[in-house]
Amino acid sequence: MGDSSSASYIRMVQHLIEKCLLFHMNKQECVDALSKHANIKPVITSTVWTELVKENKEFFEAYNREREEWLSEMETMQRIQKMLAEIAARDSNDEE
Repeated sequence: MGDSSSASYIRMVQHLIEKCLLFHMNKQECVDALSKHANIKPVITSTVWTELVKENKEFFEAYNREREEWLSEMETMQRIQKMLAEIAARDSNDEE
């Protein structure tokens, strides 16, 4: 690969990582997704991710905090949905 095609490839990987960030993925989830769906070697994704973190430290610190909050909210929503489903199941059994 020449320098321009290497740079273009790295930009493409960076763009795909940015897409992963929109889905609240962590590094390993992103590495796995790009390996599976875009045939990008894990070492490439991992290296580009690491460089992005170095260049954008504050962004990734905020991203990781927001991701933890998002995961916590998702877990809470799942627990509420489970409770509601259990109550609905109990109510339908009481009616029988």
